[in-house]
Amino acid sequence: MRTKKELSDKAIVLLQELIATPSFSTEEAQTALCIQNWLDQLGIPQRRSGNNIIAQNKHYDASKPSLLLNSHHDTVKPNAGYTRDPFTPEIIDGKLYGLGSNDAGGPLVSLMAAFAYFYEVADLSHNVILVASGEEENSGPNGLRKVMTEIPAIDVAIVGEPTLMQLAIAEKGLVVFDATVNGVSSHAAHLNLENPIYKCVDVLEWFRDFKFDKVSESLGPVKTTVTQINAGSAHNVVPAQVDLVVDVRVNDKYSNQQIAEILEREAPCKMKARSLRHQSSSIDPDHPLVKAGVKLGRETYGSPTLSDQAVLTCPSLKLGPGDSTRSHTANEFIFVEEIFEGISIYIDMLEEFLLTPTNK
Repeated sequence: MRTKKELSDKAIVLLQELIATPSFSTEEAQTALCIQNWLDQLGIPQRRSGNNIIAQNKHYDASKPSLLLNSHHDTVKPNAGYTRDPFTPEIIDGKLYGLGSNDAGGPLVSLMAAFAYFYEVADLSHNVILVASGEEENSGPNGLRKVMTEIPAIDVAIVGEPTLMQLAIAEKGLVVFDATVNGVSSHAAHLNLENPIYKCVDVLEWFRDFKFDKVSESLGPVKTTVTQINAGSAHNVVPAQVDLVVDVRVNDKYSNQQIAEILEREAPCKMKARSLRHQSSSIDPDHPLVKAGVKLGRETYGSPTLSDQAVLTCPSLKLGPGDSTRSHTANEFIFVEEIFEGISIYIDMLEEFLLTPTNK
């Protein structure tokens, strides 16, 4: 069996290669090749589906349940605040800098190291399937969503995202609405009691004050936020409508369909959901996988941010090295020590889960 130290060193090298290789969503072909080469060097067979890389443990047994280890290798584009080259993977004062280092390169290479650690182990309670996926940042159709139709049924999953190696046992879903406040168009010089911009004041106050009844123990209340507003074409023309964008973060007490039905019925404007596919997700706090993490001193919490957990229908846990507050920021970084710690915790946690016969 390979050691934690050996795999940790190899994981850092892979992460540096990934940082140096641009991999914006839908453009991850070259980082997919880096991941394939890394697995090949360890003698681990894998297959490629688009820009997604899939591997499974050596002693795969179709009669056993399956654990998915998933993280993504695509990134957002670097923002204008960068003062460093986002594609230069430098280690300075223990920090590994570079675009995608924290979100989600660190979690990805750590999960890959843990997968490699257990690859040859026989008599695991679960099969272990690794998916290094693309198109997470843009919620694209050719990432994990596509892969889930091509791999065996998954019974439980760990999604690698920066959580400071704490256990995100629930994650809010997301529904984005296009809202329309209708009025009457006119010349600005004439009286117009149906100016939709003025009508918008009451609408915005309604969204600010509206509360959904059900509050989740782990995720808190549903959060509704107006994030965009657009209207008008000229200084002397009252527009016929005002367009709003409303971001709704959904707790595990509602389905996205229920959220849409409530807002379409109650809101003082026309509401249309862009998509209902990003459902909230969770795992029972008493699940053996969660208990394995808690046994190692990990804390549980509910995450407000969206990830590929939204694609999954099985119980899932979000867990990884790095800090979510660094994601998408200028001069992104992850501490090298965070990766070493992450790999160690992943392995110790999976030893407890995969080598306990009662978890079958």
